[in-house]
Amino acid sequence: MKEKNTNVSAAALTNKQVGVSIGIIAVVFFVIGFISWVNSILIPYFKIACELTTFESYFVTFAFYISYLIISVPASYLLKRTGFKKGMAIGFGVMAIGAFLFIPAAAVRTYGLFLTGLFALGVGLSVLQTAANPYITILGPIDRAAQRISILGVCNKGAGILAPLIFAAVILRKTDTELFKRIPLMQPGEREQVLDELIQRVMVPYFVVGIVLLLLGLLIMKSPLPEINTEKEDPEVLKANADKKSIFDFPYLILGAVAIFLHVGTQVISIDTIIGYATSMHMPLLEAKVFPSYTLFATICGYLLGVILIPRFISQKRALQVCTLLGTLFSFLILFIKGSSTFLGHTIDASIWFVALLGLANSLIWAGIWPLAINGLGRFTKLGASVMIMGLCGNGILPLVYGHLADLHGTREAYWVLVPCYAYLVFYAFYGHRIKKWS
Repeated sequence: MKEKNTNVSAAALTNKQVGVSIGIIAVVFFVIGFISWVNSILIPYFKIACELTTFESYFVTFAFYISYLIISVPASYLLKRTGFKKGMAIGFGVMAIGAFLFIPAAAVRTYGLFLTGLFALGVGLSVLQTAANPYITILGPIDRAAQRISILGVCNKGAGILAPLIFAAVILRKTDTELFKRIPLMQPGEREQVLDELIQRVMVPYFVVGIVLLLLGLLIMKSPLPEINTEKEDPEVLKANADKKSIFDFPYLILGAVAIFLHVGTQVISIDTIIGYATSMHMPLLEAKVFPSYTLFATICGYLLGVILIPRFISQKRALQVCTLLGTLFSFLILFIKGSSTFLGHTIDASIWFVALLGLANSLIWAGIWPLAINGLGRFTKLGASVMIMGLCGNGILPLVYGHLADLHGTREAYWVLVPCYAYLVFYAFYGHRIKKWS
């Protein structure tokens, strides 16, 4: 009997198949968001419990995202061999292993073992991202790709809002603000005991996460997700790519991967540093924990605008251009706007709200870059997608740059790292994506 999920062309899918596929990928994006954005609370938590500097604490993001640089190209070959669906299931399995590594890491309070677990989580996510992003991009008309990505972005960032709040609710206590103040004053024996107790709070939540990830992998395997054939090129693409020998013959793809590197780095900086920025202005961690949710809420607002406006009122390319310019503007406002403000019940320096507004600026950049960078790749689509996913290592590298600058010059001054990043993104949005030849 012929298997239902054989390779098919994206154009041959029915509306029902497309709708079901988007629903399944939406679940994948929710999980990606939940696992990724919980790092915003892990960074300050590990900084306290493992007694780290600001620079050392940002190895949380480095270990998590450097896997994208290492694994993305192998992931593309894995997907060629297994297909999108089995590849996603394997990704969930690897992520489960990473989550379970948190249990022995917490038992012995070893930061290096935590980083190993985070690296494994990143490896699994790299496989998921390499599969899910090109899949959703080619699952329908290319001029509506940003709209589809925006819908999934709502799921991703919605999970990001929930993740730090749920995680903080599970591991933090009402008395922790006072406890954190007393830890540096404790005798060595008492301090070690308290820190051990603190770090062991992550054991149960990550055990639960590991079980959920295993179940999701099994569900993906049993799902009706169709296997889309990306190897077959239509005559127009085949003719255009006749002389192409490798992905390096597509300058707009390579420049797009650099854009992704810088974009995701600025996005993680806006989310994962905002708690540290708030606490550097003497706001308690228990109050500051909500600030990543504000950034993510602003991102969701941008996604919803994308769903409504693209492509009926504004093209995905124009949305990309507007967002890159907004990011540049907000970066300068973070650096130069000063003065206390009270908003949403928080009294704090006004500049922090522009960090949160970077969520709005970043919202449609990813969705704008992807269709421009992988359009017309044909048989190079899976490998091209893996190169794009390699750019996600910017999530790990740029926060380290921020952390180093914060240790040297201060948490506000460290946001200068954003300025050249957005300058390049403006270049790609207006010109770089149109470069078809290197000379």
